[in-house]
Amino acid sequence: MRIAPGVRRAGCAAALLIGCARAPPRADPDQGEIARELDDFHDAAARADEPRYFAHFAPDGVFLGTDATERWDVAAFRSYAHPHFARGKAWSFHGHRRRIAGRDGVAWFEEDLETVNLGPARGSGVLVRSGGRWLIEQYVLSITVPNDRFKEVRELLTSPSRASP
Repeated sequence: MRIAPGVRRAGCAAALLIGCARAPPRADPDQGEIARELDDFHDAAARADEPRYFAHFAPDGVFLGTDATERWDVAAFRSYAHPHFARGKAWSFHGHRRRIAGRDGVAWFEEDLETVNLGPARGSGVLVRSGGRWLIEQYVLSITVPNDRFKEVRELLTSPSRASP
């Protein structure tokens, strides 16, 4: 059987495109591995282990705290946190009810936090796969406010501070 030249070229082009097509994204990352990283991150703070805590951050990682002014790159956050770690008492967060998703070496998560000082809180962020492990690219710490209490909180945030002259 003889194939017309135009059909042959189209068939070759289709085969080439199929062969070069991008593979589908990888499956979700190992959620257990990421959960262990986050647990160790929190455990390092609870034990005031500064080197271990900051080893969980990517070199250009960011920590967003509960105050609107708190956007810390790793160096600034470490400088802020060092006195707490040096005293042997940093902070104690315990993550539970985590949701983790991701693909292609990037993962994102949210976790409800039990904290001693803040009460109920939430952590969320992004991790990147680097050097065979997951590193925190961004961690966002939030304080949860029930919707029916938001008006009171807003009034506190917009009223002058009692310490103001």
